[in-house]
This record gives sequence, structure tokens and C-alpha cells, in this order.
Amino acid sequence: MLRIKVMVHRSHFSLRPWRLVLLALCVLPLVAKAQTGLKLQLVSEQTAVVPGKPFTVGLYIEHDRGYHTYWRFPGIVGVPTQMKWDLPRGWKAGELVYPEPERTLMFKIKAQGFDRDVMLRTEITPPSNLKIGEQVLIGGKASWMCCGNTCHPGSMELTLMLPVAETAELNSKWHKLLDQERAHAERTSDAWSATASEKGETITLSLRPASAEARVSKSQREADKIIVFTEDGWFDSDKPQTIQRHDDGSLAITLIKADAYLGNKPPKTLVAIVRNDDGWLQGGELRCLKIAPKIER
Repeated sequence: MLRIKVMVHRSHFSLRPWRLVLLALCVLPLVAKAQTGLKLQLVSEQTAVVPGKPFTVGLYIEHDRGYHTYWRFPGIVGVPTQMKWDLPRGWKAGELVYPEPERTLMFKIKAQGFDRDVMLRTEITPPSNLKIGEQVLIGGKASWMCCGNTCHPGSMELTLMLPVAETAELNSKWHKLLDQERAHAERTSDAWSATASEKGETITLSLRPASAEARVSKSQREADKIIVFTEDGWFDSDKPQTIQRHDDGSLAITLIKADAYLGNKPPKTLVAIVRNDDGWLQGGELRCLKIAPKIER
């Protein structure tokens, strides 16, 4: 039996009637069409397994036109794609790593996910006592929520057969895609400093260039394209984000607190990723800046 879970980080009574209708539509037709909207494939960056040597396995998701899946924290609606590994004894799997977040729309609701084809990845470590020449089967169960005009949760067992060898080459196709995802991964940078303050339902995030390595927005129009993604749901992914650019290159970004928060108590830091497709560093490097400033209240 397929269990359906829709994450909605708003209090029930604050939802507008059209949002309740939307969520109902997302749930009712799902079970019969759980495979609609996407294709999944488990792939290996290497052509073989080397005993005791970690290697990267990718979960490649191809979306049908008009469909999307969700990032590790989807925002106020959606369910993240997940992978529950079923590995032979002695094997270990690392965390599932998601590419940089993107804004996607579930009807009119702004969420955090992927419209494009996307590669999630995990580092797998095999035991050192594997026998050269044998074949090994690894895999697990992928689960997801895929949405277009309607939402379709699903799950699927995926497997991957690989030979065991003394050395391994890179699979050129999958290595290229995985490297592209790694190149745009979010990270921190000393080139920018961040502070956050909170008053009532409003959060103000301030970003200031801290070194010559920082690339500042050249215009207000350029700054307006920046998007802040929440890692924990403390601010609402669907509410407007306003950005004010100052002459010194600093930015003041106004966020709106979510109506409901799943944590036990208010967070001490604003855990977020700030995306700037023009880059945060000189030369256009670093699209996604990872921040966690203390929230001043």
C-alpha cells in the first residue's frame, strides 16, 4: 500500500480555500499514477568497484515536460526525493547529496525543487574483502513526489550491477554530469559576511562584501534575481522576498516567517542558501552561498 505524505508548513486555518483545493487535488488521483512525470536511473561514476575504495553512485532523474521533483527541503509544499539503500553486508552508504536548489511552482505555490533533469549522488564504500572478477549488486528503494498539474508520489526499487576489479575507469557520461553538479554545489565563503535580525513576522538578512574577492550586484535589477532558500522552514518559501541594494554593494533581503514551523523551538541561526546566478565571487564563481548567521531578536 502506497502511503502519501504531503509536507505543508502552514497552519491549517491559515490556508486560503484555493490552496486547500489544490492540496486535495494533489492527493486524490495519486496512487494509480505514481510513476507519472519522471524516469529514474541508478548509475555509477566508475566502470567497476575497487575493493575498499569509495565511489560515487548517482540517482538520475529525468522529468517529463511540465513536471518537477523536490529539493532536500521542499518549502511549504512537497516531499523530497529520498533513497533507502539495501546494500550487502559490509557496504556503507553516505548521505544523499542534492544539487543546488531551484525555485519551482506547484500551481501558484513557490517551492524548492527541480524542473530540469537532475543528478542526486551518494558515496558508497565497499568492503576490502571483495573478490576480483565477481559481480556485485547494489541498490535500494527510491521515493519521491513528482508534480505537474497534479501530484504523483511514488517509490521504486533500483539496482545496479558492477564488476569487481583491481582498478576502475570513470564512466565518461555519468562523470561529466556528476562533475557539473559538484561544480555548482553550495558552499560558504569568507568573501561575504551575513547577519540576520527578526522583528515580528519579518526577518531581515544582510549580506556585505568582506573582501575584494566578492562580486557585488551592478544594479538593483540584477540584485532582484537573487533567491533565498530555506533549509529548515523558518521563513516561507512562497511569500515575496524583497531585496534592497546599497551603493557599497551590501544587500538587505526581507523574508517572511512561515505560519508554522516543525522544529521544537525557534532556531538560533538562519540556515539558508542564497542563490545568485551571476555569481557571488569575481569571475562569476559560486552561485549558491551557504549561510547560517545568528538571528538577533
